[in-house]
Amino acid sequence: MNSRQRRGVILLVLSVVCALGAFAGVLSVISDVKSKVGPEVIAYRVGTDVQPYTALNANQFEKIEMPERWLSQNAVTDLADIRGKIAVTTLKEGSLLQSDMIVDQPALQPGQQEVAIMVDAATGVAGKITPGSTVNVYATFEGEREGDPAQSKIIVTNARVLDIGEITALDPDESSRDRQPTDAVPITFALSTLDAQRITYAESFAQRVRLALVAPGGDTTVPEEDRTYELAKDK
Repeated sequence: MNSRQRRGVILLVLSVVCALGAFAGVLSVISDVKSKVGPEVIAYRVGTDVQPYTALNANQFEKIEMPERWLSQNAVTDLADIRGKIAVTTLKEGSLLQSDMIVDQPALQPGQQEVAIMVDAATGVAGKITPGSTVNVYATFEGEREGDPAQSKIIVTNARVLDIGEITALDPDESSRDRQPTDAVPITFALSTLDAQRITYAESFAQRVRLALVAPGGDTTVPEEDRTYELAKDK
């Protein structure tokens, strides 16, 4: 073997060694990436906007795969988890579905229906009324005719609170004397048909609607004669 052949063999060997080294480097990088990313798992993405309090179904979500280590602990990984659930807020298209976005669909008693009204945040909630609470609903009305006294009425007793939404800033009412912006909270109740009519009437026509928390286990019966109050008749 002459010197030129020896140089060719040496270069060939060096090329093979370099190729093996490069291949080993690629394998090392791939292994390092896999060790950092970890195995992939199934998750679900919101396919289209879902409005609050809407019953959920599988067609509203898209299955995706993503690294397990990047998945939040409350991410939904099984669509069976949405069975019997509703959205608690607007689910935006493209958002990752998480368990804190959904709650159990409220169970209504026979003859009941869900009714949601906006209640002044300061006078109606005060941070102490929560889903599951029982409340009495008070409303204050102006006199029907000029000179008639204002009245405070208990509109509904023992109303069961199903859900409390987020505080929302409302525009001032043009018919209001003070015309001040109001922070209100949407509150959902389980009510009979008659009580639902009473509470929606109060929301529309009362000056103020106030919720009174009822103590658990207490006597919540309110006699008919005590449901209306006028200052002039107070003794």
